[in-house]
Amino acid sequence: MSYWKKALGIGLAAVMTASMLAGCGGSNKDTAQSGGNTAGTQASDTAEAADNGTSEDITTYKIATVRWTDAWPVDFLESGFMKELEEKHGIKIEWQVYYDNDWQEQKSLLLASGDLPDAFFGSICLKDTDISQNKDYFLELTDLIDQNMPNLKAVFEKEPELLARAKDRNGEIYSLVKKLPLRPEVCGNILYINKEWLDNLNLEVPTTYEELENVLEAFVTEDADGDGDPNNEIGITGASSLNALSGCLRNYLFPFGTMVSRDNNYMSLVDGKPVFMPVEENYKESVKWFSDMYQKGIIDPEFFTQEDAMRRSKLQAEGGSQVGLVSAWTADAETGLNVGQFVPLEAITGPDGKHHVENAQNFLDISDRELLITKNCQNPEKLLAWADDFYTDLASMQTFYGSIPDQIQDNGDGTYDVLVPSDGSSLDTSAWSNSMRDFGPKYMNPEFYDKVSLPADQGDGIKLAEDAINGKYIADDNVIGFPMVKYTDEELTQLTTLGTDIYKYVEAQFAHWVVDGGIDEEWDAYLKQLDSMGLQDLMNIQNGAYEAYLQSMGK
Repeated sequence: MSYWKKALGIGLAAVMTASMLAGCGGSNKDTAQSGGNTAGTQASDTAEAADNGTSEDITTYKIATVRWTDAWPVDFLESGFMKELEEKHGIKIEWQVYYDNDWQEQKSLLLASGDLPDAFFGSICLKDTDISQNKDYFLELTDLIDQNMPNLKAVFEKEPELLARAKDRNGEIYSLVKKLPLRPEVCGNILYINKEWLDNLNLEVPTTYEELENVLEAFVTEDADGDGDPNNEIGITGASSLNALSGCLRNYLFPFGTMVSRDNNYMSLVDGKPVFMPVEENYKESVKWFSDMYQKGIIDPEFFTQEDAMRRSKLQAEGGSQVGLVSAWTADAETGLNVGQFVPLEAITGPDGKHHVENAQNFLDISDRELLITKNCQNPEKLLAWADDFYTDLASMQTFYGSIPDQIQDNGDGTYDVLVPSDGSSLDTSAWSNSMRDFGPKYMNPEFYDKVSLPADQGDGIKLAEDAINGKYIADDNVIGFPMVKYTDEELTQLTTLGTDIYKYVEAQFAHWVVDGGIDEEWDAYLKQLDSMGLQDLMNIQNGAYEAYLQSMGK
């Protein structure tokens, strides 16, 4: 999951099969959604009937879900664990599969038309603003959960944060939650340095931010790759299609204590207090440091202009990576076949003497909006009973890695081995191709973690093993990600209005100062401009939402 954002994927348009069975949205009208693809077919005879009924008893539900890319197959939706769960509950799911590249347009058309599926599956589908602006489309679930979801109720009792995440500011629940299993303490990216280049230049692994700058400068001036050309190496690269500022704050500037929320609102908790990072003094100093590296040629001159495909081509160049430092979930996720050149970099010491790391568990591990049921659903009780089975250890394991026995081996003694993909792909790719992976209802009891064995040289196995390098710094880090707080409908509208201009201005000034310099001379005017754009109003909303979050947690 190279975190939680993979802004890729190609839309796939296909006509959906008409539903001939009774049930939620189960009329005879066309079930097609522009941009959607039906994964799976109608149950047609008693051979496909559930153990507790015949084919005539099967209730059909239309559920929309979004995938990052059409490069990953969706066959698993109609086989393995997903199929078994349908049969257990005597239901049939008609999956309407969309892809991220087209989803914003398709979503707008769906919501505008009111011709909705029975449910939306996965937090990638709808944002809080989508829900608040269309409340009449969705069912409030509090009583339905109480009556039909014993597994989820047990999860809420065990982990109050998940209940707090499920409720809106009015105490109502419109969607189901998840907590991802088998996650590292440093839940986010870390830095990987080109050890091959260090060895070529007889350099030591840097341990401070000053040493890192010196090493990167040597990379771009001293023919680090040994090809005879001292001018074709890049220290750090980036892409215009990614959020350069928030990415830098979390990854390259974090020695200065700039780690921010992954919600791209530039909020942090510093010593337990909400902070808008782009107005802090340590942010100012971090930008000066990054600008200094840009002027020295360490930062790719195309950092703010190239698309992500070009960035990746430099990292994954045939014959060896052209880049000296990369931020990644795991090195192979970004560097591909050049992974052997890179080693994880222990969190370097920043100006304050601390080792800051990305701690984004409250964003990457926990979320709501994993299942929303619409007004079109005529039998939500049965659908929620199906969803409740996702909140078990075995279900969460299989919806994260794939089904038993194809992707997971049951050892017969209560332990399980996640298998190395037989097709030569990475475990990360296999998991996304054979399960819902990060999306959908999910919860695994921590005591079950030790019963699941991961390949040590694949995906999550690598991530968990490398976690020991930087996990020790979590407890002492005074800067953590802003939690996924809840806003009132009015606050969401205000945040959209205020944030649109504020964030654009902050991002533009960051790029300007990195490339052109001048932050010292322009800083006071910058702060004044942000105040005139309503930054204090924005902070009042964030502070209020954080206080409400603490109250919901009983703190």
